[in-house]
Formats: sequence, C-alpha cells, structure tokens
Amino acid sequence: MKRLVLPLLLASALAAPSAQALEFRSVKETGVALYEAPSLSAKKLFAVSRYYPVEVLQNQKEWARVRDATGGIAWIPAAALSKQRWLLVVTPQAGVRGKPAEDGKLLFTVPKDGVLELQEAPQAGWAKVRHRDGSVGYARITDLWGL
Repeated sequence: MKRLVLPLLLASALAAPSAQALEFRSVKETGVALYEAPSLSAKKLFAVSRYYPVEVLQNQKEWARVRDATGGIAWIPAAALSKQRWLLVVTPQAGVRGKPAEDGKLLFTVPKDGVLELQEAPQAGWAKVRHRDGSVGYARITDLWGL
C-alpha cells in the first residue's frame, strides 16, 4: 500500500498545473502600452487597442504579465485590464452562424484580427459571441484566440 502512495502523490502533483484554468482578460482602452518589465520607466514594446484579449500569466502588485495571440509576453498595468472576455479572430475570416453548426445560417463574417465578445462558455467546438454592433451568433473556436 505504501508503494502506491508515492506514485499517486506524484501523479496528482503533475496533473495539478494542467488542471489550472487559463485566465483571459481584455484591454479596457485604446492605446495602452505593453512594457518589457513591470514599470512605467521600462521599455515600451507596443500599444494595443481596446478589447484586445490577453492571457494573464502572473500578477505582481499593480502589474500583470501577459501573453498575446502571437505568443509575445509583456507587462501591462493591471488597471488597464477588464474581466470582459473578448476573442481575437486568428484565421483569415471567421463566419458567425445562427446556430452552432456548419449548416447554420451565416449571419456575418469577421476578418482576421477582428474581435468578438464571448457570451457563453464554448460547447462542442462553438462559442456564442457578440459583435460590437450587437449581432449575436456562433463561431468555431478554431477561428478564435482567447478561450
């Protein structure tokens, strides 16, 4: 029995990080700078637009270390982030349909780098999304980043 305890503990310890949920946020305002380090005096890497989604990797006081859709890592003031979930289109074009299926009526399309607000948790490969103009439908999760 003791011989089984150690392998079980190791297995559960290794499984724990993969079970940890990813934390995605979006940028509140247009023109927010991302920095090389958690300081306003650090080198500015680039600026992002409102609704741009990022994955939060670490929080440190008033700063968040984030990753973007390209895999780039930078620091952003935590106050510049919203809990509102926006998704980035990463394919040449995402079709948004009336139901979560390929045979659903195509309602509208969104080009690459466009954003859609997540409305409900994804199910069966589809996410319910809302365009900034208020239109709602379903997009394939393979077309989106930020889930």
